[in-house]
Amino acid sequence: MMLVRIVTIALLILFPVAWLAPLAKAGFAMPLFGGTEISILGGVLELADSDLFLCIVVAVFAILIPYVKTIILLGAQYGQLGSPAKWLKVLSAMGKLSMADVFLIAMYVVMIKGIGFGDIEIQWGLHLFTALVFASIWATWATERAMTREAAADG
Repeated sequence: MMLVRIVTIALLILFPVAWLAPLAKAGFAMPLFGGTEISILGGVLELADSDLFLCIVVAVFAILIPYVKTIILLGAQYGQLGSPAKWLKVLSAMGKLSMADVFLIAMYVVMIKGIGFGDIEIQWGLHLFTALVFASIWATWATERAMTREAAADG
């Protein structure tokens, strides 16, 4: 369980880094993203000016859900939640929702490349963010498994 806790704490530190990191770089200016580099936070800020609803949706799925999920997960790991089993089901559902924006970013890159509109170069931030999402899913799974074993041993 110690490794899972370390990964969870690392997620709390690295998610903000991933929000600022460049996800992709275009060989042309993208008006929606305010330049040639795309980052999660940069995209959210640009969307705030043009489409507030989409801005809120992206902020919730790309920033809020993964971070809140990680805080709840850490609370479950340290036994700070009343009923960890109930929270783990919520965490599992939240993890699936946070994958939505990795899919959206990938679709955006595929559409631009497919249209032949210009060059899109994947940057390290997309790899980092994707790895963090998968690490979060693993940490949730490992925590749920450990708690199930603890409950079986106690029961």
